Amino acid sequence: MERPRIVGTLLMGILVWCCMATSANADTKMIYKDSNQPYNVRIKDLIGRMTLEEKIGQMIQIERNVSSPEVMRKYFIGSLLSGGGSEPTPQASPKDWIDMVNEFQKGSLSSRLGIPMIYGIDAVHGHNNVYKATIFPHNIGLGATRDPELVSRIGVVTALEVRATGIHYVFAPCIEVCRDPRWGRCYESYSEDPKIVQDMTEIIPGLQGQIPSSYPKGVPFVGGMESVAACAKHYIGDGGTTEGINENNTVIDNKGLLSIHLPGYVSSIRKGVATVMISYSSLNGVKMHANYEMVTNFLKKNLRFKGFVISDWEGIDRITSPPHANYTYSIEASVNAGLDMIMLPYNYTEFIDGLTYLVKNNFVPMSRIDDAVKRILLVKFTMGLFENPLADERFVKQLGCEAHRELARDAVRKSLVLLKNGKSADAPLLPLPKKASNILVAGSHADNLGYQCGGWTIKWMGFSGNNLTTGTTILTAIKNTVDPTSKVVYNENPDAEFVKSGGFSYAIVVVGEHPYAETKGDNLNLTIPEPGPSTITNVCGTVKCVVVVVSGRPVVIQPYVASMEALVAAWLPGSEGQGVADVLFGDFGFTGKLSFTWFKTVDQLPMHVGDPHYDPLFPLGFGLTTQPAKAQ
Repeated sequence: MERPRIVGTLLMGILVWCCMATSANADTKMIYKDSNQPYNVRIKDLIGRMTLEEKIGQMIQIERNVSSPEVMRKYFIGSLLSGGGSEPTPQASPKDWIDMVNEFQKGSLSSRLGIPMIYGIDAVHGHNNVYKATIFPHNIGLGATRDPELVSRIGVVTALEVRATGIHYVFAPCIEVCRDPRWGRCYESYSEDPKIVQDMTEIIPGLQGQIPSSYPKGVPFVGGMESVAACAKHYIGDGGTTEGINENNTVIDNKGLLSIHLPGYVSSIRKGVATVMISYSSLNGVKMHANYEMVTNFLKKNLRFKGFVISDWEGIDRITSPPHANYTYSIEASVNAGLDMIMLPYNYTEFIDGLTYLVKNNFVPMSRIDDAVKRILLVKFTMGLFENPLADERFVKQLGCEAHRELARDAVRKSLVLLKNGKSADAPLLPLPKKASNILVAGSHADNLGYQCGGWTIKWMGFSGNNLTTGTTILTAIKNTVDPTSKVVYNENPDAEFVKSGGFSYAIVVVGEHPYAETKGDNLNLTIPEPGPSTITNVCGTVKCVVVVVSGRPVVIQPYVASMEALVAAWLPGSEGQGVADVLFGDFGFTGKLSFTWFKTVDQLPMHVGDPHYDPLFPLGFGLTTQPAKAQ
């Protein structure tokens, strides 16, 4: 009689176990890993599984040199970056970069939920941190082209070269409107004119892919493995600080803010930009990194931006003066203002402890943490990182390839602005004849690849010389272009006697600024450093000369203009100096137009079209043109 009871009990046990197993399987089914599910469903499922520690980890971005696969796994780090000059090894190859990024990614994938990290890098004029990458003209030169379609193609190429190194995310474009050339970041700006800056946001579809016409406004868009997530920066008003002092205060009314500094962001959001970076600067006395009104109420609510908002490097530290004086307050103020990801980039355990304390003690609501993590996850899902977290080598041959260098060379040609051509209009010096018995090339910038690339090239502050990456200097380009029978003599800083005795047909003088970035570039006098002015005087006082100015902004040139036959603004042309020679010698005509007012003296600054005191040396939009020369 006991047997039926035993069997019944056994059957009941099996049934219960099966039910429990079914329930467990249903519970453990990773909906967020199902690519067939909508993003919002995947995000809801994943958020629901995450602990506070895992959520805070997603909000962190740290430098690669303080991380490891174990750090990525243990602290659930959401993002890594390479700052200026941060590379796996000197002159690292694309494979070196890919192997490094993938090792970190494997650490992230080995965490409890396997959430992939996103790797970011500054690619502000090409993939500028990387050896042998194509280096395009800085934005100030691209603004002079007035060619949004060209800028879009540069975005496509930059994305391919970034993907060639296994990286998914770029801190570009800079869409600041530089209103004072004394600012050290002016070369990162397309123009002082907000309309030109707005037009140049076409680089975003180049970087991220062309957004479909029906795509919802404000939602980030990244179109496949050949594209990268972009970052519109630095929100907002960083180009309008008093006297152009970096990270200073921008004093402006709402009308000025909306008409000058906002249009580029409106266009970027419409084009699906994935992220927005906050400015170090203050707006009417309020630090942007702690500005709830502008970040949450305006950017996220009014403009309906759905991507994630990221801080600048140690940006939250600088909320206080001195920086990091009250870090707990800086964490609270920045996260509550609406920042989603914090570019720390070093002190991650201090940040984790601080934010954990603030959440557990109700200083930062969990809803704010969830909003930040949802936005970060949306970008990652949009990019396809959950499906394709590891990079492969399919794009490695794209880095610095000939087709990309040809595009950069074309960009250089179109960026050059001809400011003077001949002592009179009927006696132009340009285009120069390729056949000439004796040609003098002079100046500190004629044979210096680092100088012509400027800051944010290989290193944060740029470099001097020709050894840290590949490209064509202006001197080499001239030698490549002239007739084989023409003799080219290079003397970096000749004295007047050398010039007089040389019997030169004409001279090309290439001078300008030395590389700089950010605050190091703030400059209240804007003079060309010596021996540039001496070279101009010694050469142009003796022989017919064209002066090519290599600079990140208009500089003091008025005292020398009368002595020269021709004057060209070449900005910071990048690695392809051949584009300069192409136009000097008439293979292509000059077409560039100033995207910045060229002042007479710094006492006039700031000065813009419409100001009562607007009296420039060359106005915004100025640029002489030439036609291509007939075959010489």
